[in-house]
Amino acid sequence: MCQDNIKSKKTVSIIANEEIAAGVYQMVFREQEIAERTKPGQFVNVYCQADSRILPRPISICQVEPRAGLVTIVYMVVGQGTKEFSNLQAGQTIDVLGPLGNGFSPVACEESILVGGGVGTPPLLELVKQLPGTKHVFLGFRTGSYLVDAFKQYAQVYIATDDGSVGQQGTVIDLMNAVGAKGQQVYACGPKPMLAALKTWTNERDIPAQLSLEERMGCGIGACVGCVCKVKTDTESGFTYKKVCKDGPVFDAKEVIL
Repeated sequence: MCQDNIKSKKTVSIIANEEIAAGVYQMVFREQEIAERTKPGQFVNVYCQADSRILPRPISICQVEPRAGLVTIVYMVVGQGTKEFSNLQAGQTIDVLGPLGNGFSPVACEESILVGGGVGTPPLLELVKQLPGTKHVFLGFRTGSYLVDAFKQYAQVYIATDDGSVGQQGTVIDLMNAVGAKGQQVYACGPKPMLAALKTWTNERDIPAQLSLEERMGCGIGACVGCVCKVKTDTESGFTYKKVCKDGPVFDAKEVIL
């Protein structure tokens, strides 16, 4: 999905906006074009109404319903912007721009592994819906969990939590090792330490992986260069910089430097 095709932000109607875990909200809004054009792993810019908060908040698209024109996003309240979003009610409106970024490229194979960490979990839901074959989903949370039932409709789900409140105590990598995870393709989204550990895990097993990076963004469309990451090249320096918002957020694990 290229940002060159994006026209302008749109005012959309909120269908639902509910807390699904402590400080985590699920918002559903209606926008036909976004619902039809979204690819798994893309995101939308969501705009605050308060004049004091100019920059949009990039939020991953959790799932879409093209026929109904519905788009679901899941976000965590971490500042004044997302706090403002959490107070919105069904029937109100909000401005969004999207879909943005380059998402996952689904690969047809017998078994796929999907790994999500915290708020990196939501963008994997639309992906797991579209992937063929057997799917194994590994989700990691600090405490508690969310969206698990939604994933269980499409895959076998394993959960790890830091405090052991749900599933196995430890990291998702510990969990993957414990159950002997196997597959021909890995997809992941989550915090950088998790992605770095997963990159090592896939490299050791020679399994291709697509990693969706979580980075703080300014504009979300590649103009401000505020969310760059390093990617391997054949140049003298051995790397170049790419924009997470426009070139990503999904990168090949063998290319991105974490």
